[in-house]
Amino acid sequence: MSVEYNCILIRFGEIFLKGHNRKFFEDLLICNIKSALKPLKYTFLRSQGRYYVEDAKEETSEIVSRLTRVFGIHSVSPAVKVRTDEEELFKTAIAMSPMTGKFRVTVKRADKRLPFTSAEMAGKIGGALLKASGGKLKVDLFDYDFELNVDIRDNGYSYLFYDKIPGAGGLPVGCSGSGMLLLSGGIDSPVAGWLMAKRGVRLNAIHFHSFPYTSELALQKVKDLAARLSGYTGGVKLFVVPFTEIQYAIHEKCPESFMITIMRRFMMRIAERIARREECGAIITGESLGQVASQTMQSMNVTNSVVTLPVFRPLIGFDKEEIIDISQKIDTFDISIRPYEDCCTVFLPKNPVIRPKIGEAVEYENRLDVDALIEDAVQRTTEEFITSK
Repeated sequence: MSVEYNCILIRFGEIFLKGHNRKFFEDLLICNIKSALKPLKYTFLRSQGRYYVEDAKEETSEIVSRLTRVFGIHSVSPAVKVRTDEEELFKTAIAMSPMTGKFRVTVKRADKRLPFTSAEMAGKIGGALLKASGGKLKVDLFDYDFELNVDIRDNGYSYLFYDKIPGAGGLPVGCSGSGMLLLSGGIDSPVAGWLMAKRGVRLNAIHFHSFPYTSELALQKVKDLAARLSGYTGGVKLFVVPFTEIQYAIHEKCPESFMITIMRRFMMRIAERIARREECGAIITGESLGQVASQTMQSMNVTNSVVTLPVFRPLIGFDKEEIIDISQKIDTFDISIRPYEDCCTVFLPKNPVIRPKIGEAVEYENRLDVDALIEDAVQRTTEEFITSK
């Protein structure tokens, strides 16, 4: 190709379906796009259900990479923008096309005032390419080596491109409120957060840190996961809760088999308290039904019973391979498998109870000063706003 891309087309997806509320979703998406491209220099335009990034001072690949992580974007295309003039279209098509192989031309004509149809213009551009190739090009509408797309808009300009690069899809982050993600250093919870962000939820995250039993490297691992998620969400506020004293108390006064269950109940109480303070509408966990012994219906019911906020478990029906596939797709897998343990593994019982009863959990918790332990942990919680690197 002997011409440079001077524009990037952005197409949005689901928000087409939002009817009278569409402006709210579009405004939020535009805000998120501009946040993702900060501090790059560019011009942002919109026309007829399309957004355009022009006059970019950075590499096109960097802008495309950032845009494809913005939820709400369906696809993007690096393009060449030219005036809607037949000779300009022919010249640009020839300059940016291989001169050998099988091809097709697809034209979309949004400007209905023009004196030709989409099919007629596709035929004219295809004819110009055939002539310029000296017989080395052939038209094949079904089995082609490349497809030249021409998008003719009503602003007097046309956009020529090859690729439609898939975006993240979903809904703009923030349109569905905020949630508090229980973020461990494992594979599951970052994927759960990503899935909820895809449905428009702005993420806060809470991590339970058991220093000195878990190292600063374990905490850094969690911060790196939050940074990776923030590439999709525009930033994550991370709360780090000191959890060692609570684990000590449970270990000393409660049966070993109930260690995980009661720990999870403490985590849910603390998460809810901070979530309400941050005006979050739900708690999010990475639990998957039956994946480990503590992730049974009975266990989830016992942990749910200590909070009143909704608890979202987007991975509930996923198997491990499905979760790993997503974690690799969103680039969290390599961070998650770093060999640094999180707090849940420190006092892990040999045989955790898999069908706990709420009454039993309450009975054992009566041996603890639950309110004092929670208050102390909340007071010593630190927070940090994490953005992508």
